[in-house]
Amino acid sequence: MNAPDTPSPFRAEPDLDESQSDLPTLLEDDEVSQAQFVAWFRAVAPYVHAFKRRVFVVAFGGEAVLAGRLTRICEDLALLRALGIRVVVVHGSRPQIEEQLRLRQIESQFVKGIRITDGAALECAKEAAGEIRLDIEAAFSQGLANTPMWNADIKVLSGNFITAKPVGVVDGVDFQSTGVVRKVSSEVIQLALAARAVVLISPLGFSPTGEAFNLDMEDVAASVAAALHAEKLLFLTETPGIVDAQHELIRELSTLSASRLLDSGVLPTDTAHYLKHALRAIGAGVPRAHLVPFALDGCALLEIFTHDGVGTMIAADDLEELREATVDDVGGILKLIEPLEADGTLVKRGRGRIEREIEYFSVIEHDARLFGCAALYAFPNEKMGELACLTVSPDAQGMGDGEKLLKRIEQRARAMGLEALFVLTTRTAHWFLKRGFVVAGVDSLPKDRQRMYNWSRKSQVLLKRI
Repeated sequence: MNAPDTPSPFRAEPDLDESQSDLPTLLEDDEVSQAQFVAWFRAVAPYVHAFKRRVFVVAFGGEAVLAGRLTRICEDLALLRALGIRVVVVHGSRPQIEEQLRLRQIESQFVKGIRITDGAALECAKEAAGEIRLDIEAAFSQGLANTPMWNADIKVLSGNFITAKPVGVVDGVDFQSTGVVRKVSSEVIQLALAARAVVLISPLGFSPTGEAFNLDMEDVAASVAAALHAEKLLFLTETPGIVDAQHELIRELSTLSASRLLDSGVLPTDTAHYLKHALRAIGAGVPRAHLVPFALDGCALLEIFTHDGVGTMIAADDLEELREATVDDVGGILKLIEPLEADGTLVKRGRGRIEREIEYFSVIEHDARLFGCAALYAFPNEKMGELACLTVSPDAQGMGDGEKLLKRIEQRARAMGLEALFVLTTRTAHWFLKRGFVVAGVDSLPKDRQRMYNWSRKSQVLLKRI
């Protein structure tokens, strides 16, 4: 609810000198904005329920800080925390270390992409990490009115959560104070998260003997996500995600596909490095990892709370499942078809009928939500089947789910020995005609279906041989 002295971003308030003739348009625009907001909020609600009290590890490099994205990122992460998500932030500092070395006129040393951290480089790493840590704490502490952080009161806790060990000598190269994660103090971090704090982890670790090590941000993030059994690991990257040969964004990858892509050697070095650690986290039990471009404002929110996201999501299995429906799907099917029943596109069925006929339905499930359904009613004497209730959620339209459901119904029909499908429609004839259906008459329907034909609806009959 907006405070009395804070203007609502969703309310259009015309100036007093505007003519009354403009008022109907303004009111119509206002109603559209309100409807869009309500629809968006309802679409987001399932994700909010699903992710409450789950742990998200969000990692971003010093490049995001250098690009001026820190304030917006922290505002979005504060919103996640307000929604009940437990947030762990891991930051990097590569460009800041490079700047510190440049100011001291020290040349960076890398072997196979790994920094050799000598004494001078370690001091630069400490200084860079300390500076970014303070900037992040300051960003979470802001509370100005008319900003997303007003009244947020976010507490940030950081500390020596990472026990590290040296990389050591590899192929004759001594990496000195460059380290890798040995252990994560997961119990302490969980206590801090339970106390509603945001946990902040820098790319530094410490040995039991008190030595400090410069760590790889991606290694830290993946190790922390695995140790906390996080729901998600999000890398906010300087890359757009993973793109294919045509430079189109790949929105989802199974671990098998991602591993093959990584092994192919075609990915840019930075993208491959992110993907390697994303796969490592998933292999350790993290269900989802995401590569999201930090240059896009609100990237974390868009990736988490929209169906398609804005980056690349990697999961242990393909997220979309096309399967036969069960009784547990009745509520989801009703939610899909009720808007179309209300506007007359579909005939009303009701919960009882759906429950009785659930075995006729096929559904598309995406990340535990139903996004499409269709039903097959068989008339075996005439070797025909009725395709009914083909519905795809507005959130998934244009993604090919309707085609997939149609093919599934065709497969089921053929397996039952049927030779033709028919559909009765009042508004979507064009879609079916483009997919091989032809116009037919009521007399081409099975005799039992002819007797049930609703002449008041005047539905078109379309037929397809399969």
